[in-house]
Amino acid sequence: MADSRVASRYVKSLLGLAVQQNALEPVHQDMQLFAQVCRNSRDFVLMLKSPIIRHEKKRAVLETLFKGKVHPLTMGIIDILTKKNREPLLPAIASEFHVAYNDYKGIGKASVTSTQPLDAKLRSEIELLVKELSHKKEVELEEKVDKDLIGGFVLNVGDRQIDASIKSKLKALKLKFSENPFVKEF
Repeated sequence: MADSRVASRYVKSLLGLAVQQNALEPVHQDMQLFAQVCRNSRDFVLMLKSPIIRHEKKRAVLETLFKGKVHPLTMGIIDILTKKNREPLLPAIASEFHVAYNDYKGIGKASVTSTQPLDAKLRSEIELLVKELSHKKEVELEEKVDKDLIGGFVLNVGDRQIDASIKSKLKALKLKFSENPFVKEF
């Protein structure tokens, strides 16, 4: 929990600097790249979190991977974190930056699970619903396919869930039928 507070402070500072220097988009792309590297390479994340590997080695690896490929502001935050021995926070900072970016830009995030991929019309209707629920200007919609739903969809917007799937309706019906209102009192 303390680490997440520290990470959020770095994210807030990085976002403020990026806005101030008109570098929000490139820094956001850099953070997405960094988050993708962390998702794809477990060894990379373990290297960052390892207390055995010296901070100079970690810094050299980070410079080799990212120097010249990312915005100087992004490289600057990586530099600061390595100097302060806070490399383990880098994956959390990268993922939290995306959330802060979406908040700053007014982008709502939602996920929809359905039995088949959404067509353009249904996708736009769901995006309108998400905009209405989240009070955001834009929507970042993540689509998932789950054949077990039988039909319908499950929509997650923030901490809300709208379950309009046939699977959940059948489950509720089964529960209703399992209740026996005719209990003998002998």
